[in-house]
Amino acid sequence: MRKLIIGLAVALMGMAGTAMAGDYPERPIMLMVSYGAGGATDFQARIVTMTAGNEDALGMPIAIINKPGAGGRVGWNWFAKEAEADGYTLAAYNIPHFIAQSIKGGVEYKRDSFEPIANWGADPAVFVVGKDSPFNSMADVVAFAKENPGKLTFSGAGLFVGHHIAALQIEKAAGVKMQYIPTKGGGAAAMKAVIAGDVMGGINNLSDAYRAREAGNVKILGVADVKRNEEFLPDVPTMKEQGLDVDDSSVNFRGIMVPKGTPPEVIDRLAATVPDMFKNKRVAGKMNAGGSPMHIMTREEVQQMWKEREEYLSQLLQGL
Repeated sequence: MRKLIIGLAVALMGMAGTAMAGDYPERPIMLMVSYGAGGATDFQARIVTMTAGNEDALGMPIAIINKPGAGGRVGWNWFAKEAEADGYTLAAYNIPHFIAQSIKGGVEYKRDSFEPIANWGADPAVFVVGKDSPFNSMADVVAFAKENPGKLTFSGAGLFVGHHIAALQIEKAAGVKMQYIPTKGGGAAAMKAVIAGDVMGGINNLSDAYRAREAGNVKILGVADVKRNEEFLPDVPTMKEQGLDVDDSSVNFRGIMVPKGTPPEVIDRLAATVPDMFKNKRVAGKMNAGGSPMHIMTREEVQQMWKEREEYLSQLLQGL
């Protein structure tokens, strides 16, 4: 009899767990962004989650919480160690950022600390200068850097983020030494430093740079990708077109993830819903208006992308 009671209790607990997962979500959800308000990740995260409360989506709103610092390390450390793995605390991921940081060490996360849900965008790095800068091409930048080793200052969102990887590749390809300055406030602060003239140039996201150029604040000299961005910057050549051997390693993939240990039923619910949420016409329209390239991938596609990027970055970072 005692064994029967215990067996029934275990079965009821399992049924309760299934019911809870089936009812998910029952309350609003939090999405942690590891960068400050106003930057590309924050800007895009607010757009791609704006329809979460719709009945044909999750039926519950998603609130953005910013935990910026150290190029994303502060937020992702918190997410890996302290976030509840219950489906009510999600995070925006940035690739290559958190994978490169985990390879270089000094953080409390690695690739398998998190479970991907879906990817919403792919944002190439670009080299920007102030609107009144004497530089009008990457050739101008390289020429100055060769004549003035270590004196060309340029900003980026942090260490071993896409901006930094692009900077390292440019220096290696050009055979020059420049002064990369990681900012504390992410991409938004890095762009402000360029516009204010605090630095001579900067590496930033295409989306941030596009909006800054549309406002008349910067010039965009080159794209760190294997081909031009015909949608938003058809007039800006790639680094390769300008003689610099820089590939797409720094392209910033953005999406949503959950902590390791999140119930499989919750992951399945999110993975089945979030990609379609990203495809919403209102979302696509606002992303396009903000110069934000979209690249939607499913959970399975993101898992493969994470694996491939980790393998590639492990080789790339050995030589940088």
